[in-house]
Amino acid sequence: MTEADPNRLSLTEEDLRFVVDESGQDALNPERLRQLVRDDPSFRNALVGDDRVFDRVVSTEKEDLLRVSPTLYFEVLLRRALKDLGQESHTLERSGSDTVVVFDTDEVTEFLSNGAVLDYLATMMASFTKVESYMVPVRVRRGTWRRVRFNDMDIDSLVKLAASVDEGQQFRYFKRIADVCLFVLGISPNHAQSGVKRFAAGSPAAGASRRGRRTAEEYTDIGRRFYQTAGEHYTADAAGLTEPLLLLRDNFPVARKVLNIVSERYLRYSRNQVFDVGMS
Repeated sequence: MTEADPNRLSLTEEDLRFVVDESGQDALNPERLRQLVRDDPSFRNALVGDDRVFDRVVSTEKEDLLRVSPTLYFEVLLRRALKDLGQESHTLERSGSDTVVVFDTDEVTEFLSNGAVLDYLATMMASFTKVESYMVPVRVRRGTWRRVRFNDMDIDSLVKLAASVDEGQQFRYFKRIADVCLFVLGISPNHAQSGVKRFAAGSPAAGASRRGRRTAEEYTDIGRRFYQTAGEHYTADAAGLTEPLLLLRDNFPVARKVLNIVSERYLRYSRNQVFDVGMS
């Protein structure tokens, strides 16, 4: 009997129907297929990574994407990247105005082949399809509280919020800070060259450019440090996220490249439609 993979992403019933319909159109017993997807992780991953599922996902208009969950959408793209990279000998990197050939596909595919990493990246990318702002009460001094607006795409806001909440609540903000750094460099690397706010002196993310411009190196440094902080938080262990968070800390440039590949190959013309972050 095949054991269930506790790290695999859950499929909604609509996701399940979509995957089975698109990958098993000639199946005589679609209900049996759906049960196999539920019970067998290898079979599930094969169907989610099927070429017909990928073709349907990338050819679908944004309005029709509501049929599948954002997490499934990005899992399909990540599995396609894994498949494509397995057939290639090199990747390309930009260095100024030049393009450099890098023979690192073995390293990238090994990293992305980790199921916990792929699941985490799919969930993380899905979280940027809707960016939220919210008001949070922050204690200014003893007995005095003030409601402050935070945005979960704004690293500075997240740093302040993490410093103002109880230890048990800090994990989500530590993780989000690291995710924002990876997302910016992976999906919209040009944003690293645009003007951004500085961190306050002495903040947990100190090291941001004094010029008011956060560089790619600064995003990388902040991302790695907060993935470590999140990965070492007791909540990470309880949520089963210690492994992917620490792997992202150790392999941040590789994770960035994975997102670069997904963005450039499969999202080049739909990035602004898919993500709700206002980036170019």
